[in-house]
Amino acid sequence: MSSAPSPQAVVIVGAGPAGASLAMLLAERGVPVTLVEAARDFQRQFRGEGLMPSGLAALEDMGCGPLLARLPQRPLSAWSFQLHGRDLFRVEEPLEGDQPCTLISQPALLDALLERASRASGFQWRPGQAVVDLMEAGGRIAGVVLSDGSRLEASLVVATDGRSSLVRQRSGLELERRSSPIDLLWFHLPSHPRFESDNVFTMLLGEDGSACSLFHGALPGDLQLGWVLSPGERIERSPEAWGEAFGAMAHGWLADHLRQVAPAISAPLKLSVQVGCCRRWHRPGLLLLGDAAHPMSPIRAQGINMALRDAIVATNHLLAPLTAGDAAAIDRSLEQIQAQRWPEIRRAQALQQQEARQAQLLRRSPLLRRGLVLLAPWLGERIGHSWQRRQRPLRQGLAPIRLSV
Repeated sequence: MSSAPSPQAVVIVGAGPAGASLAMLLAERGVPVTLVEAARDFQRQFRGEGLMPSGLAALEDMGCGPLLARLPQRPLSAWSFQLHGRDLFRVEEPLEGDQPCTLISQPALLDALLERASRASGFQWRPGQAVVDLMEAGGRIAGVVLSDGSRLEASLVVATDGRSSLVRQRSGLELERRSSPIDLLWFHLPSHPRFESDNVFTMLLGEDGSACSLFHGALPGDLQLGWVLSPGERIERSPEAWGEAFGAMAHGWLADHLRQVAPAISAPLKLSVQVGCCRRWHRPGLLLLGDAAHPMSPIRAQGINMALRDAIVATNHLLAPLTAGDAAAIDRSLEQIQAQRWPEIRRAQALQQQEARQAQLLRRSPLLRRGLVLLAPWLGERIGHSWQRRQRPLRQGLAPIRLSV
């Protein structure tokens, strides 16, 4: 009697949300998986925390409900827009249903996914190991070369190594970039007690067209602020000058707080926003997922949510051919993964672009801003309802995604 074929080995490059969740899902289903990560830990100044209902549902579908409950997190209470130091509208969370947008510490989430994956006997974790090249054999990608010279053979390499993916560059798969009207400066500053009970995601637009957003992050006392830049713009200010700039855009207690904490404002991190999508996400033996395939704008935190949905779709299509040890079927499944994910990704990016265009129109038109300020008592609620309706697809997802294996 012939024995059943052994599951084919997978190397996943990059332990972000897409890579860590895919590694966990495949390893738990008996696929030998090696997860390679250039960094030694998950701590860095900026990692997206915003889980929309679509991302929360994806994690629940992966069986991560109990895991999520243990992680540092903070649900949003509302969304608020202020123009020239005056309230335009406020929309309460949850916008619909019973699931609010929730901020979850991404390093803690990745650690938890990794811990769960490590319980599977076929899982291997290689932190602090950068991939420097790809291996090829018989017209297929056959593994990766690491920075220490070691080589990892695999029947499938999955690149989840981010928007600047080295694997994508080595593979010859090209990213078609879309223009982004913004970059960001990202700040951390001490929070205010009011955010403990009322965690409002607040968007501020000043009289000079300056724009920023702020919210209390998942960790205690961590107020995060994103200052909008035009692409290539540089601004250098002292912490006190930044505190004054922030305070001038707000009003009441928030304006006072932003000025008072100025000495404790962190040095900002420049985030160059990159948006695009590869026309082709795969070659024989290689698949791109997450930001490696389709870097998203930061608008409405789509990056982490789409990455988790990518991992579910990839698992659904890959498990059978990997288990059967069928290289041709593995390569066919790569086409199926992209075909299923492509429409949602492109539509989400188009919706993000629409939101960005509207924000840019406000930033560049003093007359429009003054008109909205004057009409806010009568039109603010109506504008809030219109904004709320536009958010649904970016919150709930644009396609049904369920784990089926």
